[in-house]
Amino acid sequence: MRRESIVVWAAMAVGGLLAWTTAAVGETPADADAKGLGILERFEPEPATSSLWGNLNLKGLWTDNTWITWPFNWPTLLLATLLGWAAGRVAAAVLCRVVRRQEARERDIRTLFLKHLIGPAKLVLLGIGLTVGLGAMNMSPALQQFCTRTLLLLYCIAVLWYAYNLVSVVDLMLRRFAARTESTLVDQLAPLVRKALRIVLVVVVVVFVIDSVFQQNVLALLAAVGVLGLPLGFAAQDVLKNVFGATIILFNRPFQIGERVLYAGYDGTIEEIGFQSIRVRTLTGNLVTIPNSKIASDPVENVGRRASIRRTMNLTITYDTPKEKIEQAVRIVRGILEEDGIREPIHATIDGNEYPPRVYFTDFNAESLNIFVIYWFVPPAYWDFCDHAQRLNLRIFEEFEKAGIEFAFPTRTLYLAGDPKRELVLKMLEKDL
Repeated sequence: MRRESIVVWAAMAVGGLLAWTTAAVGETPADADAKGLGILERFEPEPATSSLWGNLNLKGLWTDNTWITWPFNWPTLLLATLLGWAAGRVAAAVLCRVVRRQEARERDIRTLFLKHLIGPAKLVLLGIGLTVGLGAMNMSPALQQFCTRTLLLLYCIAVLWYAYNLVSVVDLMLRRFAARTESTLVDQLAPLVRKALRIVLVVVVVVFVIDSVFQQNVLALLAAVGVLGLPLGFAAQDVLKNVFGATIILFNRPFQIGERVLYAGYDGTIEEIGFQSIRVRTLTGNLVTIPNSKIASDPVENVGRRASIRRTMNLTITYDTPKEKIEQAVRIVRGILEEDGIREPIHATIDGNEYPPRVYFTDFNAESLNIFVIYWFVPPAYWDFCDHAQRLNLRIFEEFEKAGIEFAFPTRTLYLAGDPKRELVLKMLEKDL
């Protein structure tokens, strides 16, 4: 009963505030409108007669419902309240049992309808008990109006509570629909639709409560808010930019949920696209929040949509490797790239164009001779790419070792002037060139 009690007391506090602003001052909103009073003037309490407790006449509640003249009033209130609370507990227990049965049968939508009904049902039954109990009490008109509006507010809260939770049913239906389609657009729209529906529900219920429960002029309130709209609009510029950024992202679809992106030094997977920001789970496990306005206008590298993984590799061999061995090294690498188990994923055809692997003796580095290798791995599955790269590296290492071709490591050879070896090296280089 703790949650329902909190809601009840909160509703009574808000209802009392409105009772003070309308009934407590002895005039209704219609009277105020007839007098030509503005919305701000209506909320100004009048002196002396504007006391909340004085108009509610709480003392009269006790004197008008004494044990002598009306012996059943207080017991009726207490009994009705307890019965309402007990009925809520019984209804919650029954609903919980039905929910467990529906979960066992994997009826997700029915389960959500019944599961979300538990809390609001307890609140409504408690409100019904209070309504019956308070109906038996003798109260002043102001106090009766206060209780009526408070109870009506209580029922509105229960309806909002249930409708707010039922948005999860729409979310579930959207996700099921997304599971049957290849497009991930619905996956991106689902959280936005859920948030938008809940915002609309809250706004509608608040307007209804102001108009029907509190009996305030909604148009006057909107006019008062409109006066403040200009400075609020300037303050909300960034918020609006982010909302428009979310719209651009959804329709242009530069990335989707689950794709890996590179942006502003962050490398990670898109987890959520919201109204204000997107959330990226980086490869280090951190969660980064990026405003939509920035990511919609800045370049974003979508790694998840690459058609292949390109690998460039530089095999360096020692400078004392003969020309024949260099040519043999190139042939060895080209032959390995054509072996079964290695050639299949690296002979890519992308958009109708073939991308075979390439191997060339390209550079005289400062410390080594360079054999350049490039190929494109398809499909772009990163861990499969790593496994393939390891097998290729081991095969190259194995064949180079058999052929007596040595890999270079950072070294420097110094030839002094007048050294006969220096003249021999120069002759060899001239002959090769």
